[in-house]
Amino acid sequence: MKKFIPELVIILLLSITGFNAIAQTSSWVRINLLGYKPNSTKVAVWCSKEKNIITNFTIVEVTSGKTVYAAKASNAFGGYGPFTQTCRLNFSAFARPGRYIIKAGSATSPEFTIIQDVYKGTANFCLRYMRQQRSGFNPFLKDSCHTHDGYTLYGPMPDSTRIDASGGWHDASDYLQYATTSANATWHLLAAYRDFPKVFADEHLANGLPGKNNQADVLDEARWGLNWLLKMHPKKDWLFNQIADDRDHHGMRIPKEDSFYGRGYERPVYFCTGTPQGFGRYKNRSTGVASTAGKFASAFALGATLFHDPVMKSRALSAWSLGIEKPGVCQTAPGRSPYFYEEDNWTDDMELAGACLYSMAPANKKFLTAAYKYAKGETITPWLGTDTARHYQWYPFINLGHYELAKQLQGKERKELLGYYKQGIDRVWQKAKQNAFYRGVPFIWCSNNLTTSFAMQCYWYRTLTGDAAYSELEQACFDWLFGCNPWGTSMVYGLPAWGDTPVDPHSAFTHLKQYPIDGGLVDGPVYGSIYKNLIGITLNEPDEYATFQSDLVVYHDDYGDYSTNEPTMDGTASLIYLLAAKEAGTLVKTSGTTLKQASQQTALSTKVTPTPFTYDHGAIARGDLKQKKLALVFTGDEYGDGLGSISRTLQQHNVKASFFLTGRFYRNDMYRAMIWHMKMKGHYFGPHSDRHLLYSDWGKRDSLLVTREQFVQDLESNYTAMQAYGINRQDARFFLPPFEWYNDSIASWTKQQGLQLVNFTPGTYSNADYTTPDMKNYRSSNDILDSIITYEQRNSAGLNGFILLIHVGTHPNRTDKFYLQLPGLINYLRQRKYELTTIKELLN
Repeated sequence: MKKFIPELVIILLLSITGFNAIAQTSSWVRINLLGYKPNSTKVAVWCSKEKNIITNFTIVEVTSGKTVYAAKASNAFGGYGPFTQTCRLNFSAFARPGRYIIKAGSATSPEFTIIQDVYKGTANFCLRYMRQQRSGFNPFLKDSCHTHDGYTLYGPMPDSTRIDASGGWHDASDYLQYATTSANATWHLLAAYRDFPKVFADEHLANGLPGKNNQADVLDEARWGLNWLLKMHPKKDWLFNQIADDRDHHGMRIPKEDSFYGRGYERPVYFCTGTPQGFGRYKNRSTGVASTAGKFASAFALGATLFHDPVMKSRALSAWSLGIEKPGVCQTAPGRSPYFYEEDNWTDDMELAGACLYSMAPANKKFLTAAYKYAKGETITPWLGTDTARHYQWYPFINLGHYELAKQLQGKERKELLGYYKQGIDRVWQKAKQNAFYRGVPFIWCSNNLTTSFAMQCYWYRTLTGDAAYSELEQACFDWLFGCNPWGTSMVYGLPAWGDTPVDPHSAFTHLKQYPIDGGLVDGPVYGSIYKNLIGITLNEPDEYATFQSDLVVYHDDYGDYSTNEPTMDGTASLIYLLAAKEAGTLVKTSGTTLKQASQQTALSTKVTPTPFTYDHGAIARGDLKQKKLALVFTGDEYGDGLGSISRTLQQHNVKASFFLTGRFYRNDMYRAMIWHMKMKGHYFGPHSDRHLLYSDWGKRDSLLVTREQFVQDLESNYTAMQAYGINRQDARFFLPPFEWYNDSIASWTKQQGLQLVNFTPGTYSNADYTTPDMKNYRSSNDILDSIITYEQRNSAGLNGFILLIHVGTHPNRTDKFYLQLPGLINYLRQRKYELTTIKELLN
């Protein structure tokens, strides 16, 4: 909670400051605590519990104490919430950079800043909360959680079927995970980078730990979301909607492995059936799949565009097909309580998906046509201008598709879409203009999320049309989030550092461990009537905002109030976009022709370096899917009994292969002559570490078992051993890690050494040829060969770009040596018209 001033100190302060201090307690000036840009709209709100009115106000420079600006106050707006009288203080005409306070009657505002880069770094700051919400490996805790997710429910497979669904983000301060909010958050992060790439820094690795990986942190975060969404849509006809249910509300705890679902540490993964679901007595009202499928398709399509990822492109198309096949809404599944995400709209999701698919594949006009048709299904987001809505009833909170589609259309159709935006904004404006805070957003659960999204709609309308009629309303929504509200507090944890922000949110991180949740946007104020009827809310400390609560609306900085003070992942992701827009300024010109040119320039500047390769944790795990090529890769450390057989087979079939060997293998006199011979025949030789170190924990992949110094020294020793064969770094820049096990940190360290990490392509059992009959995961050579052939025949891309890994030797206990199957494997691949090449040729 906020710090309370001891009673004796209050008495002393009152005796010193006299009547001015007493007067200050009945009137206040609310400002944007972050500050303002010089040429932006700048409005504060004066509010009082008395019936007096003010007619003017002044701005005082903090450093000099001089009055530098004076202006008239607006006409009185009358009462609002806890206040008897209010008015607006517009100082947009004042643009001099500096530190100031506002004086209005007996009230004085907190200090604020006017400066051009006032919002610099704010979007990156809010990314901290997204990283802290990660499931799987959590970089804030430097530990893993929920790694056993999960077992299926409602799917076409038998209930309790095991599926790998670990990863993603926890939805809020509980640890449920929803595909709808995650896909929406992912899209916002991708769009933020696409539209404002210069805003974002590179200070973290893909796994969220500190470091640089030559990719903006916002893209790392978006990729984390995309990777989880791929697991939730693992096949073209499989789509999952959520992990866990409200059994999760077991009590506050730091994220770990949860054991109260009756299946060990596994949690349920709910399949999208398009029909009502619910664990207990309560059921949702699902009617289809399109609301979820559309969100998947839009996130994948934008991800495919930015990352040039063919897998995402394929999943975008399959998710789109599911949405067309099963129109309707797919709500989240409740359990023991009646609360769930009651999404009632879906055509907006399909509109956004169609627009993003058209951006991904502009030659296919059917997506554009379909998107425009879906736009007619939701012209105006239904909550705009209303007083209430059910929880997440109209989600996302604005129609994102109108923005994406309007950028791609011209003439009448484009004007029509932007007209929908204007009508929605005007509905809110008709309510907002009646109060001094310009508040027209209803006080329902997650009102801050609605406010953020509505400010985005105003921003998009202004930048796409050049119509600034609602710019003051747009700014009022933004200001509300950062202190220009009845409570005078920012709604974002820790932002700004010098202002009044949440300190006791509904979060286990803060409540149990006093960990900061930097950048988290809390739910926001709710109607007094909602607060009074919610289940299980009890304030745990005296309410420091008691003076500002009212029958209209309440907000509490108390972890006991989950309705107003719980941070959410998806709301924070939306705010990241808005803050990026504020930091970057208006990047798009307002005329039609200039807009098109600007859009083209933005698209060119925001492309991620194109690559046809597939990456996994920073390593190339597959070559170009469009090329019918593959690389046979052999690794060796302790055993080399198959080296001679492999060498003869490759020579007989005129095949060049790649060998990644440890330093101790290169130094073994038994293999020296053979390595020389194979090198002279043109085979590729690379490093595999010197002593075959295990870099990271098998159960907690991101928990390193080596330091950077140990890694570098071991790799150097490997290269020293290779130099005896005339192999230097320039000849062998691809590095295949020992045990084929690594993480993002290892990939980053490899890149810092001027090398590229590679690994085998998953999907077959070829790498299981080391197993022995006493192992649970034992695979016979016939099983391994069958797995390769089956994969090749059942996947549209076959083995294109494959890095097929085989070991050069195995433990004596394995008498069924897979390398003896090599002649048959090569013959099969040749019959299927594959070009067998080295890793260097495959990836260059």
